[in-house]
Amino acid sequence: MPNKYDNTSITSLKGADRVRLRPGVIFGSDGLNGCEHSFFEILSNSVDEAKAGFGDKIEVIIHKDNSYEIRDYGRGIPLDFNKLENKYNWELVYCELYAGGKYEDSNYENSLGLNGLGACATQYASEYFTVTSIRDGYEYTMNFKEGNPVGELIKKKTKLPYTGTVQRWKPDLKVFTEIDIPIDYFLDILKKQAIVNKNILFTLKDEKNDKYYEFIYPEGILGYLKEISVEEDSITPPIYFRGKGKGKDRKDLKPYDVDIEVAISFNNDVNNIEFYHNSSPLEYGGSPDRAMKQSLVASIDKEIKVLDKYNKNETKISFTDIQDSLIFISNSFSSQTSYENQTKKAINNKFIQQFMDELIRENMEIWFTENKKMSEKVINQILANKRSREQAEKQRINVKKKLMKSVDNINNKVKKFVDCRSKDTDKRELYIVEGDSALGSVKLGRDSNFQAIMPVRGKILNCLKSSLNQILKNDIIMDLIKVLGCGIEIKHPKSKDISIFDLEKLRWNKIIICTDADIDGYQIRTLILAMFYKLCPTLIDEGYIYIAETPLYEITHQNKTYFAFNESEKNEILKGKNKCKIQRSKGLGENDPQMMWDSTMNPETRRLIKVTVEDIELMDDTFELLLGKNLSGRKEYIQNYGKDYLSYLDI
Repeated sequence: MPNKYDNTSITSLKGADRVRLRPGVIFGSDGLNGCEHSFFEILSNSVDEAKAGFGDKIEVIIHKDNSYEIRDYGRGIPLDFNKLENKYNWELVYCELYAGGKYEDSNYENSLGLNGLGACATQYASEYFTVTSIRDGYEYTMNFKEGNPVGELIKKKTKLPYTGTVQRWKPDLKVFTEIDIPIDYFLDILKKQAIVNKNILFTLKDEKNDKYYEFIYPEGILGYLKEISVEEDSITPPIYFRGKGKGKDRKDLKPYDVDIEVAISFNNDVNNIEFYHNSSPLEYGGSPDRAMKQSLVASIDKEIKVLDKYNKNETKISFTDIQDSLIFISNSFSSQTSYENQTKKAINNKFIQQFMDELIRENMEIWFTENKKMSEKVINQILANKRSREQAEKQRINVKKKLMKSVDNINNKVKKFVDCRSKDTDKRELYIVEGDSALGSVKLGRDSNFQAIMPVRGKILNCLKSSLNQILKNDIIMDLIKVLGCGIEIKHPKSKDISIFDLEKLRWNKIIICTDADIDGYQIRTLILAMFYKLCPTLIDEGYIYIAETPLYEITHQNKTYFAFNESEKNEILKGKNKCKIQRSKGLGENDPQMMWDSTMNPETRRLIKVTVEDIELMDDTFELLLGKNLSGRKEYIQNYGKDYLSYLDI
């Protein structure tokens, strides 16, 4: 029987429930991100005061009970009775959405907290919230609990020599799933506010860890750019310009003021793009992002043509080619802002986009004209980025053609590959074995339900000393990659990622390297590992690669067979036994199928070594030393340590 649905079924949320029951609507999430945004809403109001010229210091405290406190030295929030609204201002600010002092341009020319939601929404979402305002010779205090006022406004005279507002609150776990905001968030957001608000000091006191931090940037975004641009890798020094204007988003709308500053640098090592509007970081940019891309591509393309740097029939640059060497920071302010939503991650103002586009074009044209030598360096680097990208794309397409063909009936496409019957990737095992002779014994000794075999002929190509083109032309490696099914991941020499890799397409649960227990077998094993390290490092990282330990000795005593994998195991087996037959393993190809199953392939009795990475830097250095292009290092290593390995040689 369906539930009753009539005119009494429609209800509305009222008061604090509008936020407490639907925090994601205001804060974008009911998780940690939403809690962080609630903090930013309160911070925004203090920043607006300082931007308007009232106070030059904002203090933040992280208390031990996961409550947060923000103190500013602005004019102090009016909390007393408002005759015009016939209500107390604390009601308007902290208990009514869409109320505040930012709907009149005269109060805040370019406001970070714009919509009149933040203070009220954060108060509603708090376990407790206390505000103290110092103004007009009085100290006003109001307390709230779970979105509701507690008691009356407390008003008392004060002789404090400053004005300002102190707000302390604890986010409510009944509203947010997590309220322990990590220290990195505070460090990041306060640093960014210092960057875009010159000469305002932001302090952070972390009572949990007894630490204190300060952020101040007298030069604003220019000082920040100088901080992150690695000087020795800079193609240009910082380029800074600023412009002010007035315009409309639509002909029938009221005009508004715009103030935009831009800092640019071209750098071979660092690339970074950040947008700020009315002090708010714009994660997605919106209008500034579109303006930057259009203007820089147009300006640089024009300069390339002026310098006649394009090759014949060469295509135009893209923004990706510029971005590889670009540091760009913009800080814009406007008296009217169209945000995508309350979380303020992008703006949509058409006039801001138009004005910023023109500002960048004009100033870049001047810079190119006045700095011809550096201009040519910029152009050469961007064209190098472009041509590297195009070459990488050609190689990516080449890789894709070779690797990403259908894997259906792959056993018919890859010579001597022997598949298993199971299609369940959680069970399938691939044995990579040494040569055709091993293929025969392993094929007969395996469990064909879930064990497949891929033979490799002799010592495969050393991938660490080979170019990508050499690797792609090597049939053994390409056949093996096809059998794996997941493609390859490899970096172009110019750091262009041309990966054709998808772990989801891996056809195996275990990839087992199975070679002879002699010096040649060890070398083949090492070259196969080098191939995985170079072409499929994720398979090592995720634990898919194994080494099958193969026995050195087969020992028979009274019709019972034992396997010894080293000398000490052999001696242990021989203890107390007489008339034992000891056979030194001559190679996988000479083992009978039953021995292969018992010693190397039976999941119950085999020994597998899982290939793992404990120290990435040590692994990188070792591969480069022993198999890479570090020839002098390898010679020195052999001279120093070669004698330690003589016993392994079959001489």
